[in-house]
Amino acid sequence: MDRLRLAPVSLVPEVRLVMAEDAILLWARLEAEAGRVLPPPFWASAWAGGQGLARYVLDHPDTVAGCHVLDVASGSGLVAIAAAIAGAAKVTANDIDPYSIAAINANAHANGVELTLSSTDLLDTDADDVDVVLAGDALYHPSVAARMLPFLARVATKGTRVLVGDPDRGHLAHDWMERLATYEVPISGAPEDAQLQLTSVLKPRRDKMDDRRRRAKRLRA
Repeated sequence: MDRLRLAPVSLVPEVRLVMAEDAILLWARLEAEAGRVLPPPFWASAWAGGQGLARYVLDHPDTVAGCHVLDVASGSGLVAIAAAIAGAAKVTANDIDPYSIAAINANAHANGVELTLSSTDLLDTDADDVDVVLAGDALYHPSVAARMLPFLARVATKGTRVLVGDPDRGHLAHDWMERLATYEVPISGAPEDAQLQLTSVLKPRRDKMDDRRRRAKRLRA
């Protein structure tokens, strides 16, 4: 019931991922085999925010072409793979879950792309050598958003391009983000083709980032 299979992503059929028939059952089996508590297998599903962001990147390849791209909280690697297909010069797929790193590696090979894999917690860094930061459905829990949002704001303030895919889980302050696109993402279930979830692709508002830069400059002075 929890078997993994390689299948195209509903909103991004250009990309195939190894996904679970039932991620909850997969989680239970992995924990039983490991004999310990494990994080949820986020890597075994194509999350709505990641699908929307991957779709946007493929439809707007100029956002990543020729750039060093960081896909943070990469999960299955969907967004990172889309960036590589869209022409990024280098793509780093980052996730702290070792199962995720293994899944990203398998998915990259399945799609014929090369990714740099990173399992380091980067949320306290400034991502200095990166041109573009992508975050697909990386705000799924308040505690995660509490660390992710300051990281995204910090790198955006430096001038790094930041794109966020979010199905409005309620943890994103939209007053500093502007919406670039909205997609309807099919949700698995019965009837599968009748269930859709809206997800948006957003970027930091320029005026908000300019305010942050001015405040930072005053503090440095």
